[in-house]
Order: sequence, then structure tokens, then C-alpha cells
Amino acid sequence: MSDAMNTFDHVKAVILSAHSSSNTSEKVNFYNSWAGNYDQDVAVLEYRAPTLAANCIASHFISGRDKAVVLDVACGTGLVAKQLKTHGFGHFVGIDGSETMLEKANGSGLYQDLKLCLLGDDPLPVQTDMFDVVVIVGALSVGQVPVGVVRELCKSAKPGNTHFLYHLNSHCGYVCMTTRGNADNVKYKVSLECELERMEQEGLWTRVEVTEVEEWELAVSEEEHGYIPGAVYLYEKQLHSTTQV
Repeated sequence: MSDAMNTFDHVKAVILSAHSSSNTSEKVNFYNSWAGNYDQDVAVLEYRAPTLAANCIASHFISGRDKAVVLDVACGTGLVAKQLKTHGFGHFVGIDGSETMLEKANGSGLYQDLKLCLLGDDPLPVQTDMFDVVVIVGALSVGQVPVGVVRELCKSAKPGNTHFLYHLNSHCGYVCMTTRGNADNVKYKVSLECELERMEQEGLWTRVEVTEVEEWELAVSEEEHGYIPGAVYLYEKQLHSTTQV
């Protein structure tokens, strides 16, 4: 068996062990233990979500990237910030539930601030109406972060100002989210999309772009082979929507 297959089999076993974690403490312990090898392991999986999310944000956030403040939720080791940095973004606040992941993110030198928070258990430890971009990559999936967290993401984004919106390239805050589309995450994905649509109907934000991607990452379950699909969602917060969240 090739070294590449041995490596993939190892990463596959690591990922599947995460799925067996049944409570918050076990999940946190898993991510603390995985932090040292996380970047290398997701590279083996050909994990494209950080790049896809960053490209989506950059395609709509045209000007002022160097001054924009980005909230990177479930930031892990900093893969999303690293990709956004290549597009000219430079001000990052990171949030994660793993202290060891935050230590790795701190070592990247990309973040101006890092905060420990267990999403779904604790409220986001940030001010409302503050961020030009809010991004969460990888955490919105079954067994990870509850769907309701997206309302907190919206709340933390800037609602914009009617005066400034008359100027070219001015905008409200963007919220970018991703999720997997494989078999074990289909029910979660449907619930997520229902919540995103419900929030749009409530006037909290407007859908900017939804991109379905066939080759998201390599499958690790025994029932799936090749690549699994995923999706990137980009929404723009509407004016003065905070009190409705």
C-alpha cells in the first residue's frame, strides 16, 4: 500500500473518531489533540472550504479590504484568515472552542484578537453591529454547531448606514457560511437553509450568493467514495436589523 494511502487512512481514522465524540467535553478534547496535525490532515483531504469561502467573500467585497474587520468564527488554526490575507484583508478577530487551536492561530500572526467560546453553549463574546465580514467555515454541520448560531453571526455583522450606502462600494456587513452536502449532513443542511431563508423573510439579511460545490473534500465514510459536496452561503445584513435578531 502506498504512503499516500497510508496517510489518507490515518486521517480518515482521525476524522471518524471525531464523529464518535458524544458530548462537548469530548469534542473539545478531540480538537485540542488534533490541533498540531490539523493543517496537514485537512490538506490530505483536499479540503477546499477555506479557499472557496475566501474567494466568495473577495468577489463581492471589492474595496476597503485593508481596513475591514473580519470575525472568524470557529477559526481553528487560521486557515480562513490565511486565505483572506491573500485577498488583502488584514484585521482578524478569531473565536474557537479549543484552546490549543487558538494557540496555533495565535502563532500564525494573523489575528489582532482571539477569544475562547463554545458555540451553541456560550454567546459570541463580541459586540453587535461591529464586523464588516463574519465567516464560519467547517463548523456548521451535524454534531458540531447548532443551526441557531447563524442568528448570532448576523447580529455581530455591521447593519450599515443609509447615508454611506449612497456611496460606491459601501455595504452592510457580509456573513459567509459553509456546510457539507454529504449523506450524513443532509438533514442538517436542509435545516440550515430553512433558517437562512426564514431570516431573510424576517428582513435580517439578503442572500448575495449560494454556491453548491461537488468536490468539497475527500469522503471518509465507508458508504461514500471520491469527493463529497458542500456549499458556500453569502448574505448581506440589512439596515437596522439588530433589534429583530
